[in-house]
Amino acid sequence: MSAPTQAIGELRGFLHGLPGVDRVGAEARAAMLASRSIKTTAKQWALDMAISMIDLTTLEGQDTPGKVRALCAKAKRPDPADPTAPMVAAVCVYPDLAHVAAAEVKGSGVHVASVATAFPSGRTSLEVKLADVKYAVSAGADEVDMVIDRGAFLAGDYQLVFDEIAVVKEACGTAHLKVILETGELVTLDNVRRASWLAMLAGADFIKTSTGKVTPAATLPVTLVMLEAVRDFRESHGRQVGVKPAGGIRTAKDAIRYLVLVNETTGEDWLDPRWFRFGASSLLNDLLMQRTKMMTGRYSGPDYFTLD
Repeated sequence: MSAPTQAIGELRGFLHGLPGVDRVGAEARAAMLASRSIKTTAKQWALDMAISMIDLTTLEGQDTPGKVRALCAKAKRPDPADPTAPMVAAVCVYPDLAHVAAAEVKGSGVHVASVATAFPSGRTSLEVKLADVKYAVSAGADEVDMVIDRGAFLAGDYQLVFDEIAVVKEACGTAHLKVILETGELVTLDNVRRASWLAMLAGADFIKTSTGKVTPAATLPVTLVMLEAVRDFRESHGRQVGVKPAGGIRTAKDAIRYLVLVNETTGEDWLDPRWFRFGASSLLNDLLMQRTKMMTGRYSGPDYFTLD
């Protein structure tokens, strides 16, 4: 099955033919993996890996160019006192501030991600959504985070969702497309699995849990189902797709739990910022504090790292 030529009946039949998700089993496996402890040397590696996977995010109505510049400075040099701390993967902003971010991170290797398609609701015309995407890309975004039409998905109009993702992917040009499922609104893990496959079939480069504006946002059981989907999709279609949990991941302990989940579900191929990201604003501070503690034996003072 491949992009926009998919027949409606065939698409629906495929999605509803996917194996059902055992919610109890998924929750139990996620809880079991979350309880694992890792050795000190592995923890040091995990902290740096988690930092390098962060999409450092500000998505507020009060965002200013100055705030975005400060965010970009932190993205490039998370710990001003320690140049060995890795850069984050990307900064994520609204389209009208993408040009500010692009200018600030140019040549650094930090990507510019921009939310689009009427984030966070996704409720506007397709023409407006495509204009939003093209505006973000022209402003310098090399990654676009779109939201699916959850109303259409829940009403069973899979073809509309599929076609929208496909044309947004085309509008992205060379920019990578992250498709936000807003799993907190999808109700069931079966729907999470169907939405994951739908997005990948339509051309998503990444599938993302949440906008961060809906509760619950990212959870371990939901991310487990999405990781299983990308693993199985690569096996059947030969294309690797990334996963991005976003919203509510605030501590180093949380981040390490997700890395264990990735390693045990998809394997090492996904333990790379090209294939796994954290959508976060406050997570970076805790990772830096834990990193300093491991290197010096003491925590930094509460004012050592900038607040986001």
